[in-house]
Amino acid sequence: MSTDRIEKQVVLRAPTDRVWRAISDSQEFGRWFGVRIDGPFVPGTSVTATITGTTVDEEVAEMQRPHAGAKATWQIVAVEPPRRFAYRWHPFAVEPDVDYAAEPTTLVEFTLSPTTDGVLLTIVESGFDAIPAARRSAAFEANSGGWAKQVELVRKYLALEQRV
Repeated sequence: MSTDRIEKQVVLRAPTDRVWRAISDSQEFGRWFGVRIDGPFVPGTSVTATITGTTVDEEVAEMQRPHAGAKATWQIVAVEPPRRFAYRWHPFAVEPDVDYAAEPTTLVEFTLSPTTDGVLLTIVESGFDAIPAARRSAAFEANSGGWAKQVELVRKYLALEQRV
């Protein structure tokens, strides 16, 4: 098992352009992901993501509540319609008194591939082997579980919209 890379996939039953908007529009992304993002996703810029709680799953929102207000900076790497969105960040940077700026970041990539059943969304976060050893395992485990929840949240987000 790789400890450098997390990969999660989900088939979403929605048109490619709709899935693309859900992952590349920062306001839509924030609704299902559970964050407020302070600007658009533009390559070469940074945005601040503040935990607010997802709007599509009350159980997950409840799990996010203790972390409400926590912030992370994402450096936007790529916005390649309608196929790939990517950003870098400091994973599991949860200690408020620690400056993580000198540490390496991981790369989070969302890629879309058409399938006969909809769109295959693949989320990959890589670069954990470069994270300092003292927090590498905790970051990997937390994010592995987090991405498993996020693929379900985006699926629910798109499914809820189709029922309306």
